Amino acid sequence: MTKHRLDIAYDYSFDVYGLVSSGRDYKLAWALNKLLHLRLTKQQDLCYELPGIGCLEISNYQFATEHSEVRLFRNKALGNSTLKKPFLLPDIKEYDYVLQITGAMQQLYPSELINRLRGVPLVQYVKKFDPLTLKFKENLIF
Repeated sequence: MTKHRLDIAYDYSFDVYGLVSSGRDYKLAWALNKLLHLRLTKQQDLCYELPGIGCLEISNYQFATEHSEVRLFRNKALGNSTLKKPFLLPDIKEYDYVLQITGAMQQLYPSELINRLRGVPLVQYVKKFDPLTLKFKENLIF
């Protein structure tokens, strides 16, 4: 009997920014809406079921048009998690939020976007990451 193997190639054609902010997620979403002329709205929290370990619940905001999509995630799990690494992206656990940009909004120059994001009073630090270098990049695929 021949064995068949399923190989899946995911599309990582999006930009990922890590944001350090002590502000609440809804306040940061409001500030980003104002700065970038978006309408980030609260979506249902993401829940990653980890068999035998528990649930990783992540706060999720989204703005989508037919040409682009912007998502804001809280990097740390909501509530009291019993997980050793309660982060959406444990490899960048120093960052409080993850901003994912797909589509036409990627055309903004990263340095210009970073400078604009640093202008938000709630944001202390911003860094752009290459999604291919992140170990847990699959957590950003929906």
